[in-house]
Amino acid sequence: MTDKKNQDIPENEEGWREKLSKEQFEILREKGTERPGTGDYLGKDDEGIYRCAGCGAKLFDSKTKYDSENSQWPSFYDAIKENVKFEEDNSHGMSRVEVLCRNCGGHLGHVFEDGPEPTGKRFCINSRALDFDEK
Repeated sequence: MTDKKNQDIPENEEGWREKLSKEQFEILREKGTERPGTGDYLGKDDEGIYRCAGCGAKLFDSKTKYDSENSQWPSFYDAIKENVKFEEDNSHGMSRVEVLCRNCGGHLGHVFEDGPEPTGKRFCINSRALDFDEK
């Protein structure tokens, strides 16, 4: 599996608009959220690597994906830490931790402290922010 990191990163927002679908742009660049229960990867259980749909950076191994039962988005209990970063998000009257692609800055979703062991984390991630490389 080749690493697609650093490939085709647009220099400006217009370049991102050309590269991404309308929904991907809204999520990755404008910090939007896909409608609950609509994501392509919600029920996917194939083995592989989830990558950033914006730049191709490896973000999540399918071995860390789980069914959170209550969440309407794909959930992971861990991330490929060197490729994600975290920022405080106090938008919409909530206090959350936003998950971003460290490589291109794309918004992926949020992380919560109510996940399973071994990390206790629930990375609640938008499907449209991801691509999947099957093993």
